Amino acid sequence: MKNICLLVVFVTFASWSQSSEVDSIPSSPWKRTGKFSFIFNQSSFTNWTAGGESNLAGTTLVNYEINYGKGRWHWDTKLLAAYGLIKVKDDAFEKKTDDRIEIYSIVGKKGPKNWYVSAFLNFKTQFTRGYKYSKNNQGISVRTEFTDFLSPAVLSSGPGFQWKKSDNFSFNLAPATSRVTFVKNRFTADRENYFGVTQGETSRYELGFTGSGYLKFNAAENVTVEQILHLFSNYLDNFQNVDVDYSLNVGLKINKYLDTSIMGQLIYDDNAFAGLQVREIFGLGVNFAF
Repeated sequence: MKNICLLVVFVTFASWSQSSEVDSIPSSPWKRTGKFSFIFNQSSFTNWTAGGESNLAGTTLVNYEINYGKGRWHWDTKLLAAYGLIKVKDDAFEKKTDDRIEIYSIVGKKGPKNWYVSAFLNFKTQFTRGYKYSKNNQGISVRTEFTDFLSPAVLSSGPGFQWKKSDNFSFNLAPATSRVTFVKNRFTADRENYFGVTQGETSRYELGFTGSGYLKFNAAENVTVEQILHLFSNYLDNFQNVDVDYSLNVGLKINKYLDTSIMGQLIYDDNAFAGLQVREIFGLGVNFAF
């Protein structure tokens, strides 16, 4: 009985000591959140008189954020990586539905109210080769390489001012942004203009104005909406032509591991294409949060 009483006293003291030690540890200024998603789409047709082509598609997405906040300083970094393919039954080639790597990082020192003096860095490229598709004189499908990893790659940075309500609502203005577009020389050897890079060159420098915004909120229970906007105008060439990159991600949570995802993106960049680029993906997603 004496030994049992001593054991109870020891366990109680050890638990109290551990609890006190945990409570005394200061909270970390770092916060890390992320999500890995796999979105799957599939259609199958057999003797379907109304017509249709069987296809199989999948997209992998990694969305990771690192936020630091201590005193008057904050530092937010966001990584987006996505890759998707679709294979149509009678098509000779599988085609990409998504391919991007993007890192956006911004550091700020607090000023009056919700304003910060800031500096940002943004990097964009893709994982693999991209192609343009056509048919030759015999009607056979052919493809021509048009992009590749680090071709193009865009690096932007500059000082500015940020208004930040929370980690989920902010915008940044950078009136002196340096932007450099890198490409591989094999793409400019026989092209006069390749993503704004002139023939024979491997890079293009731009100085301009950047505006960026981020908004994330719950539209309803288990429905999350995320919006990302980037604007850029080049002081050195056609200032009136504003590059626009807008992304919309909507997640409808089914349970801990499944949700329905809607992803859309609008891009206007006259150096890449003289028109509006539109991409949309809808499908059932498998998610792992970390």
